Order: sequence, then structure tokens, then C-alpha cells
Amino acid sequence: MVIAVAGCSTIDQREPGAELTTRSIDLTREPIDVWDRIRRGFAVPNLNSDLVDKWTAYYAAHPKSLQRMADRSGKYLYYIVDEINRRGLPTELALLPFVESAYNPNAYSRAHASGLWQFIPSTGTAFELEQTWWRDQRRDPVASTNSALDYLEYLFEYQGDWFLAFASYNWGEGSVKRAIAKNEAAGKPTDYLSLRMPSETANYVPKLQAIKNIIADPERYAVILPIVDNEPYFVTLKKDQDIDVVIAAQLAEMPLEEFKELNPSYNQGVILADLQPEILLPREKLATYLANLAQYQGDLSSWEKYLASDGESLSAIASQFNVPLETLRRANDLKRNQSSIAGTQLLIIPGPTVIESIAAADVRSPVRVYRVKRGDTLSSIARRNQTSVASLQSFNNLKSTRLRVGQRLRIPG
Repeated sequence: MVIAVAGCSTIDQREPGAELTTRSIDLTREPIDVWDRIRRGFAVPNLNSDLVDKWTAYYAAHPKSLQRMADRSGKYLYYIVDEINRRGLPTELALLPFVESAYNPNAYSRAHASGLWQFIPSTGTAFELEQTWWRDQRRDPVASTNSALDYLEYLFEYQGDWFLAFASYNWGEGSVKRAIAKNEAAGKPTDYLSLRMPSETANYVPKLQAIKNIIADPERYAVILPIVDNEPYFVTLKKDQDIDVVIAAQLAEMPLEEFKELNPSYNQGVILADLQPEILLPREKLATYLANLAQYQGDLSSWEKYLASDGESLSAIASQFNVPLETLRRANDLKRNQSSIAGTQLLIIPGPTVIESIAAADVRSPVRVYRVKRGDTLSSIARRNQTSVASLQSFNNLKSTRLRVGQRLRIPG
């Protein structure tokens, strides 16, 4: 079977005789890549309007910008399209992050919307995306995709029309319903193009249609789409131990920024086991990660645990570890008026010197960790490990030579 995918509209509001270009797809063969899968799954009626023409011309005139967005999308598209297909939804939905975030998982708007799908805090909470000091799942590619598709399914059922569902995603379903009711009361049509909406919402579906036009027929617009193979880009790995983001990237032998692009939800540089987290890794990096993890001898996390004793104040502990008091309070979920912390095991955030030292280390020649014993001094430890007191102080962010029994010291290799 061969079908034609329209680069323009099937609901044609153009002048009679206007050209309608199509691109044929042979459904008897397997999809070439993810872009091919997306074209096969187009199911939302196309829209034609002056704004669609304007935005199609705009994107066509800025092919490098569109190609950069498409390059970024390659890490996430297979998962998103696979989930859309599993739910039986139109594949136009996979193009929404082009409009929402330019496929940047760290995108953040003036309205405090975050992530690929640009959830505002309240909608993120409504769709069970965790937003804490430690983690913001609005930036998690998997969690946010699942929540966005849940939301879009709900909006389609609520509005009964994909254009109105998209407008609701941007403007809110209540606002769209009120605009519909206002038109009904005035005896006016209630379709997307007939509603009075803010400029951003009025341009929202035209932008999506413009992206669709170009993805449907990139050659026509002189756009070169990157190769996005029709197979998973990443795998998920459950973690049952705390691990620093820096160390996880090193174990996978990945640049830190590339690791963060797949795992952008962690706010504090550490992946806490208590969050029952999963990390995302490129498929080809899984074996490398597991092999390096098996031979790694150091601590996976630079966050230290400290048991507060009787009479110790939080401010004194913060000063001892050179940590801002408010940071220490938030890391341990302590109330401002909490007076007693005796017996509380505190998580101590590492200083920037420690983090920089970890980032500079090589996991294949791991940093050693030494636990301070009674009678140890910084100079005796340095002497036994062929290093200097200054190196130990710098590597462990120590402001003095005082040590305590049980303290962990990282020994530079």
C-alpha cells in the first residue's frame, strides 16, 4: 500500500487552485528511521491559514535552527514516538516539543515552565511529576513524556478536537472552554480558528503545523534532518546506591554535559537511592558503565553522612563543613524552628573543590578513600600515601588540619 502524506492541508482553506504537495510513503516496507515513523502516524487534520504560511516560511528560512532542534531531539524521539504508537495517538504529538522547548530538556520559561514539554509547577504536580530540592521530574525525559501524553489524551477527550486540545495545553482547558462558550453565546463558530485567543495560543497550532509541513517533506524546504535510527537511543538502569552525577558520567565514559542531557532532572549533582531513581544511558555505553562500576573502588557519592551529637547546633555543623546553613537545612529537610538535631544523621554536601577533584579524576585509576582512625593526623596520612597535606586539604575541601575519627578522606591518585 502506498499513501500520500500532505505537506500542506487536507482541510484546505486556500484559494481554489492552490497547489497541494504530497510525499508518498510505501507502507509495505519497514520504516527507514524515526522520521519515517512520524510521517506514517500523522492523523491530525492539517490546518491552513496565513499564520501557518508565515511560520512555515519562517522555519524554512532558518534551516540551521530547525536542524539544531532536530539534532537535540534525536536522543528522545524514539522513546516518545514508541510511547505515542503504543497509546495509538497521532504522531504529531512528537513534534510538540519543537514548539514548546526546541527539544531542550533544560528549557525554562518566564512562566516557570520547565523541560521538554514545558510543564508549569501546578500542572506538573497534577500529573505526579516530583518537584523537590533534589529532583525536578518536569525535566526527566521519560517521566515528563508519560505525563504530557496523559495530559494530551485527557485534553482531547475533554475538548473532542486536537486543535482545541493543543490550544488547551498552551492556554489551559478552562480558558479554551470559556472562549468556546463566548462564541456560542454570540452565535459564532467554535472551531480553533474562530476563537479569540492570546497571540501565543493563536500562533501555537500554526507553529506545530509548520513544523509538520517541513518534517513531511524536508527536501522541499532544503532542510536536512539528522539520522535518527528506528531503535532505542537509551536504556534505563535502576540505582540502589547514592551516586554523584559526575561519577556516573565518568563510569559511562561520557562527557558530563552529554550525561546531563539524558539525566537533567537531578538538581544537586547527586542521584539519591531514596528516590528510587533510574538513570538513562546511551545503549552503547551500558557495557562500559557496568564494567567500570564493577572495578570502581572509591565511594560512589561525595556526600558525607554525619551523626549530630548532643549539644551540637546546625549552624556549628554547617561552619565545620564550610556549607551554607540554608543548604544544609534543605538537604536534610529540616524546619527553620527545629531546635534539637541530636542523633540526626545529616547529609553533608561536598564543597566545590571536592567536586572539581572528582571531575578531574579517572575512574579507571580510582580515587582511594581512607577512614580516619584514632591518632591519625593529616601529615601522617599524607606521608603514608605519598602525598602532601596541602593536596589532602585541597582535595577534601578542608579549611584546617583538624580531623575526627571515622571521617572519610579522598586520597588523590
